[in-house]
Amino acid sequence: MNHSRKQRLRRRLLEVRSALPSDVAAASGAELARRALELAELAGAGTVAAYVSVGREPSTRALLERLRGAGTRVLLPVLLPDNDLDWAVYEGADRLVKAGRGLLEPAGPRLGPEAVTEADTVLLPGLAVDRRGMRLGRGGGSYDRVLARLERAGAHPATVVLLHDGEVLDEVPTEAHDRPVDAAVTPSEVWRFAS
Repeated sequence: MNHSRKQRLRRRLLEVRSALPSDVAAASGAELARRALELAELAGAGTVAAYVSVGREPSTRALLERLRGAGTRVLLPVLLPDNDLDWAVYEGADRLVKAGRGLLEPAGPRLGPEAVTEADTVLLPGLAVDRRGMRLGRGGGSYDRVLARLERAGAHPATVVLLHDGEVLDEVPTEAHDRPVDAAVTPSEVWRFAS
């Protein structure tokens, strides 16, 4: 039941995102980076697992550069054939290569799926989050695996989802495997959730 509710909500949120003018989506990236960098979870992090935004996702480009420029070790995902994620170090925008599904991935050596357990903070993509911190992703399960891997390893990095304004909802449908995030950042606000 919740699975079909998730699918309907995903479609609606993706429609709203696709209607966003590209210049508006891109411009919000600088504000998102500024607000995210105010978080203690990022300011004090030695290693951050992040991602390269695509399409109408909130832009992470400025944030990646600012983290790297501050000396933070930034890990980026590499999508594996089974939708799990490997990781590699971000070495700059000129070292990103095109991958399947329109994604950009780091060109450097692969560190293995367990590398994410070294992160102090994990930045997650999403379509929405609710006021309990429950994240709605795209449905591929890649980040559900990341959150489960962190739990199994006993790792407790801060988990932060990056969203557009208007994507923090009263409630998103959940399933048994879903895990809450600690915070959400939009271009205009930071939301914190009780764990």
